[in-house]
Amino acid sequence: MKIKYFYQLLISHVSILILAFLLLSLLFSQFVENYIFENKVDELNSYGERILTDLTVRIEGNEEFLTEYSQLLDARNIKYILFDNKGRVLYPELKSDPMIQLTKAEWEEISKGNRVSVKHDIKRFDQEVTLVALPYMQGGRLIGGVLLLSPITGAMEVVSQLNRFLLYTIIISLTATILLSLVLSKNLIKRITDLRNAASMISSGNYDVNVPYTYMDEIGDLAKDFNEMAAKLKESNEEIKRLENRRRKFIADVSHELRTPLTTISGLAEGIKDGWIPEKEKAKGMVLIDREAKRLIRLVNENLDYEKIRSNQLQLNKMDINLMEALEIVKEQLEIQAEEKGNRIYIEGDEDISVYADYDRLIQILMNIVKNSIQFTENGRIFLRGNESPNETIIEIEDTGIGIDPQEIESIWLRFYKADLSRTNHSFGEFGIGLSIVKQLVQLHDGKITVSSEKGKGTKFTIRVPRA
Repeated sequence: MKIKYFYQLLISHVSILILAFLLLSLLFSQFVENYIFENKVDELNSYGERILTDLTVRIEGNEEFLTEYSQLLDARNIKYILFDNKGRVLYPELKSDPMIQLTKAEWEEISKGNRVSVKHDIKRFDQEVTLVALPYMQGGRLIGGVLLLSPITGAMEVVSQLNRFLLYTIIISLTATILLSLVLSKNLIKRITDLRNAASMISSGNYDVNVPYTYMDEIGDLAKDFNEMAAKLKESNEEIKRLENRRRKFIADVSHELRTPLTTISGLAEGIKDGWIPEKEKAKGMVLIDREAKRLIRLVNENLDYEKIRSNQLQLNKMDINLMEALEIVKEQLEIQAEEKGNRIYIEGDEDISVYADYDRLIQILMNIVKNSIQFTENGRIFLRGNESPNETIIEIEDTGIGIDPQEIESIWLRFYKADLSRTNHSFGEFGIGLSIVKQLVQLHDGKITVSSEKGKGTKFTIRVPRA
């Protein structure tokens, strides 16, 4: 059965209040009642002791002081009875019942010389009374005693009135509790409803939610965390959309990039097979087929490398490598490609500089960056530099090309990101997936890569790799 939060809150508040007041009323009422009766017993004991003391010093047979006590105690609504060792009433004379009304257990206590007090008695008398019996001993044996009785009707009225006041207090407190619970629960329910509505909006795909959190309590903290979660979800959703758009564009570019070399290879192969291409042109056609085939291999390898890195399947075989030799190899492999665009490649650095890295992956990193520099540089210079510090090896690749737009610098590391097509002859491999692989390979070497660029003046990549 579903119980609304308001009723749960109300039931809990009312239950706690009732239990607290019942316990408080019971304890307080018992305390007041005991306090009143204890005072009455002390008062009766005090008068009884005075009477017994006077009995020992007064002349025997002189009853004037007894009459005085009767008048004094009557004014305080107290009666007293003198009795002998047999329990017979000596003063005042009682015609109806000449024996004092004590139980057997109480008489045994009196006989032993002990006092007897009863705070509240309604059985032996026609009204509620408190009684005290004091023995009069001589030579260790009972001679008689005095019994004092005091009605407690007034005290019981005080206790009853106190209980009524406690009942009124409970009723007023319950009313206040219900009203307070109503106000508080409506506020809490509204805040919870706001969270539910916001959750519904997020589940429907709307992340533009903002739950107010004016109260600095647990629900306020929850609302604050909820807003932060919604903001992160919105950011992630936007990133997913951007990634999806880049992925679609990437797929289109890859399809186009694959179709171009495949068409070239297919056409040349068919021309050679059918004899359409002259004999003197066949060698040139075979070179073109080889170049396009390698281009296809590069495209496929880049995707395979990226997936290996992402799934943590790429294993590195690190060793100390002579950096200058690695840079020479990169220069030799790309020098022809650089010359086609009027570029010159320069190597700067000491011959004995070493780098602690995986050889194949280091060459891959350098090749990707240098190819990128060649792609965006015409009739310029490309510098490959090596430096070292006590803790790391520093590799710099700087060109004098067209540079990178400041808004694009952070985006070049993203997968599927590609520079403006108007600035490149190829739509894949430069600012497509290659630099994303470069960054992750550098990070696998526990290194860092940064880029600085100025529009129209060139770009510089800096790689820092820790030493062994």
